[in-house]
Amino acid sequence: MTAISASTQWVALVIMHFSATPSRGQIRVAALRPKKGGSMSLARVHGGRCVAARLRRSAGLCLMLASLSFGAFADEAQECQAASGTLIVGRVVSAPTFKHGVFRKGVELSHTHLTLRSDTDGKDYDVAVDNVFASGYQQGAKVVPAPLDSIEVGDALEACGIPFAGGMHWVHNNCGDTPTPQEPNGWIKKIAADGGIGPNLEDGQRYCYLWSHR
Repeated sequence: MTAISASTQWVALVIMHFSATPSRGQIRVAALRPKKGGSMSLARVHGGRCVAARLRRSAGLCLMLASLSFGAFADEAQECQAASGTLIVGRVVSAPTFKHGVFRKGVELSHTHLTLRSDTDGKDYDVAVDNVFASGYQQGAKVVPAPLDSIEVGDALEACGIPFAGGMHWVHNNCGDTPTPQEPNGWIKKIAADGGIGPNLEDGQRYCYLWSHR
């Protein structure tokens, strides 16, 4: 379950699209070949060359973006590994929902649950997100806090945390402690359409006092 595999698939798709695009020579021949019984116009020749140039620029841009995104995801995978976590990358297939939790020192440790479909294996994972690490968490509120409430079905996400059978938890920061496999320095981040990685939606530390620290 790594972001690298998902990114590799995307890069491969872009390369396939580029390979399937007619070459410069093919486009020029098609543009210069007049219809049977007709004549070849300068406008058609110029238009064909413009199309060829646009296709080359478009394909080149796609490859550049794919390469940048691949590098970004590779960096994220390495960063998650360094934080003692496991990375899942996929799309949200069920909207975030609020779930009550136990109380610790008078503070309810509620969760937000969402389902993430992995880009790697196509499986659905129940991601349990601790609300106290969200910046908009309010004691007593029985709603998904901000910024978790901005997550929608169809959003691309990456989650770094501890996997369990059918899901993942601990997708939050660990309050500055040295990360371990039992307590990784996790996160949940949105992935933009251009492949850009957003900030950690679980970087709050206001309630770190609820736990002892090493």
